[in-house]
Amino acid sequence: MPAVSDIVVRFAKAEDWPDVAGLLVELGRGVAAGTAEDATHQLQFGGHVRQLNIVTLVAESDGQIVGVCDMDYHQRLGDHRPQARVNDLVVTEAARGKGAGKALLDRAESLARKRGCFRMALTTASWRDATIAFYKREGWSDYGEWFVKPLVADVSPGGQPADDN
Repeated sequence: MPAVSDIVVRFAKAEDWPDVAGLLVELGRGVAAGTAEDATHQLQFGGHVRQLNIVTLVAESDGQIVGVCDMDYHQRLGDHRPQARVNDLVVTEAARGKGAGKALLDRAESLARKRGCFRMALTTASWRDATIAFYKREGWSDYGEWFVKPLVADVSPGGQPADDN
């Protein structure tokens, strides 16, 4: 795997969807494997990356996408400045520990500062020890608990709830 200096971080494009979907599948993010080829998801991703309150970055190494960072800006009560929230940060297992995650977070932080954000936030599963150690090395603090309530059992590659039967 190339050195950190060989990693290029850029804004995602609609045509990056198959690689981004593959990263989400690899992470176990609840994305169905067939989603990468689904035209509806590709169109949705194209609209997603064009929203003004969203930044989706990809990290490339040797022309291959090895990571993605998806972040949004949102207003919080009690502060006039926006907060940046990293919704997904995924690096392929083969590229982990080689600088792609750091490069993505550094670029996301730079963009959040330019946007006037007062802080950044993200969540990760409590059992992801290596991921938690990475975030702490990058200056992030453990801030509390994260609670989730699934509203559907699963989704199909087309985005529809899977049949519970």
